[in-house]
Amino acid sequence: MQELVNIFVKSIFVDNMIFAYFLGMCSYLAVSKTVKTAVGLGAAVIFVLGITVPINYLLEVYVLKEGALAWLDPSFAELDLSFLSFIMFIAVIASIVQLVEMIVEKFAPALYGALGIFLPLIAVNCSILGGALFMQDRQYPNIAEATSFAIGSGVGWFLAIVAIAAIREKIKYSNVPAPLRGLGITFIITGLMGIAFMSFMGIEL
Repeated sequence: MQELVNIFVKSIFVDNMIFAYFLGMCSYLAVSKTVKTAVGLGAAVIFVLGITVPINYLLEVYVLKEGALAWLDPSFAELDLSFLSFIMFIAVIASIVQLVEMIVEKFAPALYGALGIFLPLIAVNCSILGGALFMQDRQYPNIAEATSFAIGSGVGWFLAIVAIAAIREKIKYSNVPAPLRGLGITFIITGLMGIAFMSFMGIEL
């Protein structure tokens, strides 16, 4: 249990998808103009990461990596399908994103309209595929640790986009120099927040 908590906390603060790896920046910048839309997209990212990473973990362990198909027949023990990882991971992500899009359109049409094109673009959000690839690279020993990492990464992305959205709503009323208005000041604030999150690297987990 302690290990699951460590992975969860580390993926939020130390290995934050936005501030440590700058993954998913396109959606982060485009949808962070208001807190309401940022919360909606952030929740969708948590859901998609929380579903796709465990599914991709099972695919990796039982289908793709070398010897994974030995459970079907001993003759498959030498088979290595890891070259299919990218396309399989993306197929899973696209399927789950389509499901999320249908749910949001059905139950929250106003949010669906506000998110616009960026909701289906979760399928190509670098943080989603990055979660699956980090899971593969780190070789978590069980699905519980992979799921803890996935949800923690989603929560970290959620915190990042909601925080920048809240700041952007406030700086509308600030006297920002004309050349820096819009994305300019947003990039500067993101950099400062990234530096602030670097302080969490000193945490012993």
